[in-house]
Amino acid sequence: MTTTDARARKRKPMGMSRRPGFLTYGILIALMLGGAYPLWWSFVVGSSPTSVLSQDWPPLLPGGQFWKNVAEVFDTIPFWQALLNSIIVSSVITISVVTFSTLAGYAFAKLRFRGSNALMVFVVATMAIPTQLGIIPLFILMRQFGWTGTVGAIIIPTLVTAFGVFFMRQYLVDVIPDELIDAARVDGANTISTFWHVAVPAARPAMAILALFTFMMAWTDFLWPMIVAPQNPTLQVALSQLQSARYVDFSVVLAGAVLATLPLLILFVVAGRQLISGIMAGAVKG
Repeated sequence: MTTTDARARKRKPMGMSRRPGFLTYGILIALMLGGAYPLWWSFVVGSSPTSVLSQDWPPLLPGGQFWKNVAEVFDTIPFWQALLNSIIVSSVITISVVTFSTLAGYAFAKLRFRGSNALMVFVVATMAIPTQLGIIPLFILMRQFGWTGTVGAIIIPTLVTAFGVFFMRQYLVDVIPDELIDAARVDGANTISTFWHVAVPAARPAMAILALFTFMMAWTDFLWPMIVAPQNPTLQVALSQLQSARYVDFSVVLAGAVLATLPLLILFVVAGRQLISGIMAGAVKG
């Protein structure tokens, strides 16, 4: 045994393993199956006739009517137009929230100006106000502007969120040393240049997380789009049109729900690895 191996064995505590055990894997697998089961059950019912819901035991395997139910979804609602509206709304809201939240978060975290603490308290306090309290004033305002029934009326009230500002502020206050900003200023960089070359690279992991959650919340939002633009619906509002007052074909409804969930799944699959790598890179740099 070489001296290097002996030192490595001394540094490694006895009886401790860096690899997770069977209990950890078992808990993770159970959580994964529990989270995936509702989507799988929706696909099973969405590919079967509605009569399967009256059985004593719900089916576990999909049927052969998924594409038939999907065709009925396409015939009942303006699916593609609603899908396009959802993509536009979610993308614009995500870009706007991430941009303005990063700017405001950097200002609250690293810029010294009068009243910054009071303003930050006010921003956090707005998170305690239920969203439903602002729906009526917002709708009146959109009607006065003549924007009701348009996609813009869905986007504008959520161009920036208090949670996004608070989230970016809490991240940037620790990840960027004040000495780094002072060094950039000594080198002649102005505030905008310091933000772009110092804050943005450090904030990329948090920006990726905020973008993912913002897109998900904008995609699944139902109440405000239904109130302000029911005639120009997003995908979630259009899916509600599959239900009527007399009869609800749950197989068709769940087939539409599966279709509406697929873009989010694709986003998580495509951006998941980049998101995790960005988080790890930020953790190492921090």
